Amino acid sequence: MDIGHAMEPVGIVDIGSNSIRLCVYDGAARVPVPLFNEKAVCALAEGLGSSGRLNPAGVAQGLKAVARYAALARAMGLRWLDVLATAAVRDAADGADFVAEVERRCQVSVRVLSGGEEACLAAMGVLCGTPEADGIVCDLGGGSLELVTVTQGNFGKHVTMPLGLLRLAEASGDSRTVAAEIVERHLKPLTWMEEGRGRSLYAVGGAWRSLARLCIAQTEHPLTVLDNFALDAREALRILDLLAAQSKKSLEKVPGVSKKRVASLPLAALVLDQVLRAAQSRQLVFSIYGMREGRFFERLPETLRREDPLLSVCRQIARTTSRFPEHGDELVAWMPPLFPGDPPHHARIRLAASLVSDTFWNEHPDYRAEQAFLRMLRLPFMGVPHADRAEIALTVFIRYQGNEDAPLVQRATRLLDEAAVKRCRVTGNALRLAHTLSGGAPHQLARTRIGIEGRDLVLDVPAANPAFDIDAERVAERLVKSLDCERLVFRRNPS
Repeated sequence: MDIGHAMEPVGIVDIGSNSIRLCVYDGAARVPVPLFNEKAVCALAEGLGSSGRLNPAGVAQGLKAVARYAALARAMGLRWLDVLATAAVRDAADGADFVAEVERRCQVSVRVLSGGEEACLAAMGVLCGTPEADGIVCDLGGGSLELVTVTQGNFGKHVTMPLGLLRLAEASGDSRTVAAEIVERHLKPLTWMEEGRGRSLYAVGGAWRSLARLCIAQTEHPLTVLDNFALDAREALRILDLLAAQSKKSLEKVPGVSKKRVASLPLAALVLDQVLRAAQSRQLVFSIYGMREGRFFERLPETLRREDPLLSVCRQIARTTSRFPEHGDELVAWMPPLFPGDPPHHARIRLAASLVSDTFWNEHPDYRAEQAFLRMLRLPFMGVPHADRAEIALTVFIRYQGNEDAPLVQRATRLLDEAAVKRCRVTGNALRLAHTLSGGAPHQLARTRIGIEGRDLVLDVPAANPAFDIDAERVAERLVKSLDCERLVFRRNPS
């Protein structure tokens, strides 16, 4: 791989069965946040089941879309553009002709993915955001359904089936009963689906993202971020059965659901219901990352691929918006005495909050806590469970002395248990004390020590250094309370 090129913006044109999309990503980032993202709905696979050929109207629209995207890529100065075609082009009798015409008109090279390649790239997209993903990835498009197992950062058994929404609707004559029989017939021979028992099912694809919005509305979930929205399998099956029976008119009332998607959502719910039952999964997890993000991840230098996606995003934010970016690691190195025996997962969330704890210094003081909370709650972290999002957001909110009784905060903290809220209070108040003590300047905290002795919170500072001449009792008051300590012991020690 040419690492030099991988560090520049990279473009991916995804010629799908229903839509064609251009995504441009920052190649130097661990997380594929699009610099540009546009799609054109062309429905290439419409009528493919009966004719064996691409939809003629879709072909004309598709050629125009790819021509536009190729021209935009050149205007953006992209040195690398990957044009990928999936199920419709792969399966159609005139797919090769379409590819040849795209290459001739647009002066690009088109790679037609095999079913196995498409499945594995979808799995890599999930692993890009959730390296610890464990279970089965299912990617639903307009032309095909891909299933692939994922374990400990690797993917295993996989299959592609002609169960995309356009093809399934055509094959079933829009009959729910017939569609269910077709899906069941394809899933029944897949005995390896039992590997999903008690694990997670990761749902990928635009139709299932729309289903996630419906599930969020049905459950009155406090956070509307789609990625890593998770449901217990039994609850998911209950909602999917309900959605599959809903009318188009009812579904159109849900905020954020595209009207173009509404007609296909009952069928999408039926397919997901069948896959979830076949896998016997413990939970359903919606992922907004799939084949395109998998291809992005595949091209990253190994050093970037090994980075923790959450911490990578937080470090990037700190580098660009903190006054002293290196201060975040110093904060984490200073706090362990307050968290004896804390498991690695809690330490990771604490590090993420510490890294971004000084990134809102330039916000208006009256709104700083609220802005910090909303930004952290809605940031495009990859693969972060919603409870972890809420914990990071509440921690930074408390660091900026936000009022926990605010309705906005109360709603989001429904995702947290009592122990998590206490961790937020301790970490947030410790961050406030540390920033005040050090002035946010690097290399200051290392000259101090904090710890708990009996019922006392003890803070040691060098006596001869006027930088630490502060009203520590006042600043540490909230931290003392959140730790259930009785008082602060502020010791000025000889340097």
